[in-house]
Amino acid sequence: MTTVDNILRDKGREVWAVPPTATVYNAMRLMADQNIGAVLVMDGDNLAGILSERDCARQIILPGRDPRATSVSDIMTPRVVFARGDQSAEECMALMTEKRIRHLPILDEANRVVGVVTTGDLGKAIIARQEFTIAHLETYITGSETLFNRSV
Repeated sequence: MTTVDNILRDKGREVWAVPPTATVYNAMRLMADQNIGAVLVMDGDNLAGILSERDCARQIILPGRDPRATSVSDIMTPRVVFARGDQSAEECMALMTEKRIRHLPILDEANRVVGVVTTGDLGKAIIARQEFTIAHLETYITGSETLFNRSV
């Protein structure tokens, strides 16, 4: 079983965040500069929310609001769906599919952010695990057929 901790060990635990008082423009600039689709909103060490490109498009661009005059706290998602490091990639993918989200903060037992995984990270891990299983099954099957053919 591949856990989120395994994924973060390979991917890294870097987290991009802004304070709730940041402007939406500054958050969007950070997302563009880092080529990411969402930023965490951190109030000190506490996870206060999450802001995605989708939030910006729907709550700033479409209504014609000024991103330089709107603070992140005005449009962020304050009730953040999260996971723990010991959860499996499959569990997290199911949660993200159910909640229709693409970015999942990972919190430790003290509720501190220790990383973020995306649907892409999880998909990559799940596919790698399936490829590993398939390779072992092929080896097993091939080895079994070779032994069977020798005894005939």
